[in-house]
Amino acid sequence: MTETRKTTLPIVTMAKDNTEFRDVIYTGDKTQLVLMAIPPGGEIGGEVHEGHDQILVFVQGEGRAKIGETETPVKEGDLSFVPSGCYHNFVNTGDGPLKLYTTYSPPEHAPGTEHATKAEADGA
Repeated sequence: MTETRKTTLPIVTMAKDNTEFRDVIYTGDKTQLVLMAIPPGGEIGGEVHEGHDQILVFVQGEGRAKIGETETPVKEGDLSFVPSGCYHNFVNTGDGPLKLYTTYSPPEHAPGTEHATKAEADGA
């Protein structure tokens, strides 16, 4: 999907329909909205965002969140908050895709970024 410039979006439907590992759908001056789909057994990958807070909202599937030293299961309807400078990773522990939407404040990725797979994202 090319970057969308709307102010009201059917975000849960969009996230459930998304098949891309990462799809940046909106970038503003101070925040960014991204759809993600993590395949069974896949992960976002351990990382730290310096200067960026992140909120992840899970709309389908189940997984495990590691934020700092804390690990917890996540499922549809859960929200995870990752403060700037905090190590985090999210792993799909279910049989189907783990789907979510996430915000970065300020934006983390170039507007319009799309990565079909984690391998493609890692290579970029």
